[in-house]
Amino acid sequence: MKNKTLTVYIDGGARGNPGPAGIGVVILDERKKKIKELYKYIGEATNNIAEYNALIYGLEEALSLAPDKVVVKMDSELVARQLSGDYRVKDEGIKPLFEKALGILKQFNAFEIKHINREKNKDADKLVNKAINLGPFQQTG
Repeated sequence: MKNKTLTVYIDGGARGNPGPAGIGVVILDERKKKIKELYKYIGEATNNIAEYNALIYGLEEALSLAPDKVVVKMDSELVARQLSGDYRVKDEGIKPLFEKALGILKQFNAFEIKHINREKNKDADKLVNKAINLGPFQQTG
């Protein structure tokens, strides 16, 4: 997949914060065609931990498709700003997830992190809810 750009929509959420948590990932090719939809129940977690888990899961999946560039779109302003260096990561539970995500991002030739409105992230959000509803007894999408 040389000279290709993938767009990865990610979302993570917890009911209760912390509470039962899930992640959702939608990967689009350059023609905006959906090529992967993934969701996973991750157990008890906070919203931010779920967001980072979704990011890592989505990036690993994108990396396996070997694009030149990845554009990550998420509705978590905190995670987007931490990755762009605008905010420091103060939470000790998030630091290892942040470092893992950055390490994966650096494996792409180029990447962009974009904060988007919730309304523009509906597909990934639906997958989060599906993951939480199915709980630990599910198969991934």
